Amino acid sequence: MSKKRGSFAALAVLALLALATPVPADEEAPAVPLTTADLKGVTTPSADDLAKGDPGGSLTGSAADIVMADPKAGLTLADVVNQVGQNRIAINFVWTLVAGFLVMFMQAGFALVETGLCRAKNANHTMMMNFMVYGFGMFAYWVMGFALQQGGSAGITNLGGLNPLNGEFKLSLFGKDWGLFGTKGFFLSGGAYDVGIMVMFLFQMVFMDTATTIVTGTAAERWKFAAFAISTFFLGAITYPLFGNWAWGGGWLSQLGGNFKLGHGYCDFAGSGVVHSVGGLTALAVAMVIGPRIGKFNRDGSPNAIPGHDITMVLLGCFILAFGWFGFNPGSTLGASGAGNLRIGSIAVNTMLAGCTGSFGALLYMWMRFGKPDASMSGNGLLAGLVAITAPSGFVNTVGAAIIGFSAGVLVCLSVEFLERVMKIDDPVGATSVHGTCGLWGVLCVGLFADGTSNYGGSWNGVDGSVTGLFYGDAGQFLAQLIGVCTLVGVIFTLSYVFNVIIDVFVGQRVSTDVELEGLDLPEMGALGYPEFQLVTPGLGRSIEIGG
Repeated sequence: MSKKRGSFAALAVLALLALATPVPADEEAPAVPLTTADLKGVTTPSADDLAKGDPGGSLTGSAADIVMADPKAGLTLADVVNQVGQNRIAINFVWTLVAGFLVMFMQAGFALVETGLCRAKNANHTMMMNFMVYGFGMFAYWVMGFALQQGGSAGITNLGGLNPLNGEFKLSLFGKDWGLFGTKGFFLSGGAYDVGIMVMFLFQMVFMDTATTIVTGTAAERWKFAAFAISTFFLGAITYPLFGNWAWGGGWLSQLGGNFKLGHGYCDFAGSGVVHSVGGLTALAVAMVIGPRIGKFNRDGSPNAIPGHDITMVLLGCFILAFGWFGFNPGSTLGASGAGNLRIGSIAVNTMLAGCTGSFGALLYMWMRFGKPDASMSGNGLLAGLVAITAPSGFVNTVGAAIIGFSAGVLVCLSVEFLERVMKIDDPVGATSVHGTCGLWGVLCVGLFADGTSNYGGSWNGVDGSVTGLFYGDAGQFLAQLIGVCTLVGVIFTLSYVFNVIIDVFVGQRVSTDVELEGLDLPEMGALGYPEFQLVTPGLGRSIEIGG
């Protein structure tokens, strides 16, 4: 009897060991067909019902639409589980792509704003710069920019993991590893030929495009087209990707939380720093190199107003930009399905509120200071509020968003006056103030107003918990943001300035005095933006400006 008990005990132990032993990764468990009991309550419409049409939509989308790995074996649990996973990634792909398409359309808004704020004799040239940043910038980003920025960003689960992007050049300092730039994904070749990476590339590319187009407004009406092309290529290939890596690609700024316990490290939800400050500070560097337009400043240094030719074009462009921002900020979740992604509604409302209060703040300031509301500054106030909320949009509540927007609307007016009257910077569209100044303010606002309620998978930048700012108890987060601001001003601005000085030495940044006075359209582009506004001098093929 004892032998039998011993045999039964041995069999029981073997059975438990068999259950506890995991199946090796290369050995798939056999698919188990779902039984009638498993599918109890699951109904599929008949062919006759479907033939009648489905105007209400209640019959479309059922168990019959699940893709089966082996139709002969029937529907299995594995089929259902795989379909759920693929649906989640598909939803995130579509969401991110549509958001990217919206951001791409913002290019039209920038083109209208900048062209409207310039004189008619430079309309074609200004519009062409806005048009061609897409060509020059995207080419540079495809060749190397994306790899430098996102080459080490594997692990983004919303888009399927992006596992081939697993190369980050790191520097060991203070006993910690710090990421400097990515090393995978050049030309989107090799393992980067991946469906998830293509989605990520498109979304990041249109963000880069936004940064490059900011510069064209500040340098309008006197920038050589050839110099613009070289400068744009450098921004898309080097400057933007470097800071993008440090903030979003697993680089050293994002590691300040994990390595030095400074909150969650540098946080920039949708790019107040990465996109707008990089673009705005580059614009400032170019403006300092090429100098002001002829007639902008008197001999005593006092500025003269040089009105643009079409304010209606400007305000239409602002509306297009505000619409595109709904792709910029909510789209930065990189998904609409999964932990934390349902916050997209809050992000959209924060975006709308900040734009609203930004325009109100600028209008109120100009009205009180000069006695009349100013249309162009009201438009810039709208954009300033949107720029400032871009970094904190995923971390703040609506009250914080309203305050951030209003303060940015006032700040942009103060910045325009300071740059023009004190620094003698000529910025025809105010892009340095809108994107540079208010972008830096937006970065700091994360460290002030983040309320600790966001939950994107339970962590951010590898640090558990929600991002929380100084006003809610985390001074470390504000310090991380301040380090980001110092990096933008100290490194990115300096790099941009030095490179554009080099361009000026070897190519020349500015058109000649004659070309500037005549207008850049015909000499630089070979065609006029408004030919009906010009008289052609017989025999010379040159134009004499009569309007704009």
